[in-house]
Amino acid sequence: MAALPRLVCASSIVLVVWAGFCSAVCVEVPSETEAVQGTHMKLLCISCMKREEVTANTVVEWFYRPEGGKDEPIYEYRKTNHEFPSRFSGRLQWNGSKDMQDVSITVLNVTLNDSGIYTCNITREFEFEIHRPLFTSSRLIHLTVVEEAGEDFTSVISEIMMYILLVFLTLWLLIEMVYCYRKVSKAEEAAQENATDYLAIPSENKENCAVPVEE
Repeated sequence: MAALPRLVCASSIVLVVWAGFCSAVCVEVPSETEAVQGTHMKLLCISCMKREEVTANTVVEWFYRPEGGKDEPIYEYRKTNHEFPSRFSGRLQWNGSKDMQDVSITVLNVTLNDSGIYTCNITREFEFEIHRPLFTSSRLIHLTVVEEAGEDFTSVISEIMMYILLVFLTLWLLIEMVYCYRKVSKAEEAAQENATDYLAIPSENKENCAVPVEE
């Protein structure tokens, strides 16, 4: 039953990508905030630029703050990737796009201790002819790591709707089969009655049943 929620999620992602492709714009999608222990978690950070702002030098800084702690740098992109020594050493993977609008990273093999607040800081220096303005933006991700994936309300509703749809389709199929069976049976009975009536007619009368041919 878990396949249906995954299918719904996958369909949603396809629709978002398709909409972004057709409208030729960047879509700022929020990151997921719950991960399952032992899986890979993509921390989604998207900072859209306008068409005239494409030429820019981008610096990306990722910070992690445990519960009740302070921000500590864990990853940086400044023309090249750099991973800071931390609890995530060897478990961070760059997932940014070439145009630097998607500057996401992935935490590999997440643990319960990875819960906390992740900050994505983006600094852009735009290369205009007259001036070189500097803009900054931040994204906060409150991540919670759980031991097992639990069913949320949406998945429960999806499963209920799936059961209702299956029951409806089954009943509709049964009704169609009964209708077709009765229709075929009546047609066979009518044909058999016609054949019986024809055989019951005397042979001399059968000749009279023939339609005369006009010359």
